[in-house]
Amino acid sequence: MKDLLKIIRYSWSLKRYYLSIAGFVVVLSVLNQATPFLLKFIVDGLSGGHADLGKIWLWLGLIGGIQVAIAVLSNVQGYLGDMMGAKLNTLLSQRYYDHVLRLPIGYFDNEIAGRITSRLERSIVGISQFMNAFSNNFVGMIFTVILTMGILVFYAWPVALMLAVIFPLYIWMTALSSKAWQAVQKDINADTDVSNGRFVESMGQIRVVKSYVQEMTESLFWAGKRSAIEGNVGRQSTRWHWYDVVRRVALALAMFGIYSYIALMTAAGHYTLGDFTLLIQLVITAQFPLFASSFIVDNIQRAVAGSRDFFEVMDKPALEAADGHPKLAVKAGRVEFSNVNFEYEEGHPVLTGISFGIEPGTKLALVGESGQGKSTIANLMLRFYDVNAGAVSVDGQNITAVDRASLRENIGVVFQDPSLFSGTVRENIAYGRPTATDAEVLEAARAANALDFIEALPDGLATQIGERGVKLSGGQKQRVAIARAILKNAPILILDEATSALDSKAEHEVQAALEVLMRGRTTLIIAHRLSTISSVDKIVGLSGGRVVEQGSPAELANAGGIYAELLELQNPTKANIEKLKKFEIFVPQKDEA
Repeated sequence: MKDLLKIIRYSWSLKRYYLSIAGFVVVLSVLNQATPFLLKFIVDGLSGGHADLGKIWLWLGLIGGIQVAIAVLSNVQGYLGDMMGAKLNTLLSQRYYDHVLRLPIGYFDNEIAGRITSRLERSIVGISQFMNAFSNNFVGMIFTVILTMGILVFYAWPVALMLAVIFPLYIWMTALSSKAWQAVQKDINADTDVSNGRFVESMGQIRVVKSYVQEMTESLFWAGKRSAIEGNVGRQSTRWHWYDVVRRVALALAMFGIYSYIALMTAAGHYTLGDFTLLIQLVITAQFPLFASSFIVDNIQRAVAGSRDFFEVMDKPALEAADGHPKLAVKAGRVEFSNVNFEYEEGHPVLTGISFGIEPGTKLALVGESGQGKSTIANLMLRFYDVNAGAVSVDGQNITAVDRASLRENIGVVFQDPSLFSGTVRENIAYGRPTATDAEVLEAARAANALDFIEALPDGLATQIGERGVKLSGGQKQRVAIARAILKNAPILILDEATSALDSKAEHEVQAALEVLMRGRTTLIIAHRLSTISSVDKIVGLSGGRVVEQGSPAELANAGGIYAELLELQNPTKANIEKLKKFEIFVPQKDEA
């Protein structure tokens, strides 16, 4: 019950719907209870020997009017319940989505995108359906039972007492089945999340699946999880229905006893035929919620399970939320790492004692073998993670003491993967500044050396590029990503240079666009080309998560360190190329030069 109350508190902004529906529930419950009384009056009137037809027609008319009123009001209540369910779905979905967007990057490192969406659908659909059914049906049934029991206490307290014994016993047996149901549902949910997560992954990587002819592998993985779900559903259903048989047989025997009591008391003259009709109808009215309790409990279970998954995510601290810190004020754009230590997992250091500075408007390249912390340094600059010790500062301002969003507003990023969205070319470029005009978007495209190919597309800027930009070539996607960063016009730039997979013409076009992008900006480069490294103002060499050298290309060329080694390896022999791969450095073949 506390889980359900938590949902109501969380969605109390919909209180006008909750209160309106509650009002209709009270009115409809009273109207439903009026019919048995009118039938009692009719039966007593007809059995007395001197029927007053005028009164009987009046009572029949009232019954008809009540039924019409119930039909109209119940549908108005149903409409309000449907709208409440839809608004609740929107409310919970929006809050879930907004919260997930603000969760730290570390959360996504340990989650699969498909599992996140699976939880969203299962949790919110389950909660919304329950609240809809609860408002349209459950509350009315509960209020009806309470009202009915009150009337029975007044007319036939022994009958009310028998029902009062049956109700808790029946609900107790239902609670036992509920406990067994939820124990299995946890396994079902886990398998559902994994299977749905793998489905989303395989669809997102469909080219990999097909190129490696792994359709059967993916199908078998999916089938295995679905088979496990089927087995658990069978086990769950067996337990549920076994409990249902026991409690319904027990209820049938109890109802037989109550009907027999009412019939015998009527035969003995303690009740009139009208009383008999009234009492039987009231017992049937009270009995219906018990028969429906399995449906009610099923919905409650799904809502409780869903709400736990929902609040498990919502209760995680949203570190990306506004923290009240002042906004970053970038004047020159100097970036400095001061004795920075960092580890993703406690006891496993990734960076140790990292110290270097990037002067305003200059370019610094990080070099080192794969896994030495180059990408981690970029992540720390963006505050995807916070340092464990030391500090990262911009113009003397510790980035942990400024508003996180304002930090990122002042940093442009071009990832190794262009990371485009489905939609138009314009939407992807304007992602850097959604308020930009068409003229500004076109100017950014021109600066990124992308305007010619954009104008050649079927619909120009309005051309749909498909999921992840699948309709564009590698070089075209990179130039769109560069145009996006140019349009953002941030004073600081992080560049995970990604030209190694491009042909020489595309590489030249992208490199020219990058030169425009870096002009006048403080730039951190994770370099993949020796030509890029040689043209920077400063090089920082990393080994074992530590800075082992730093200086200009000229200073380091003969220093016997990493950069000197890279220069020695630039002759594109097979052995050298293999060694350079460890440094994630691409050397063009002679026919590409």
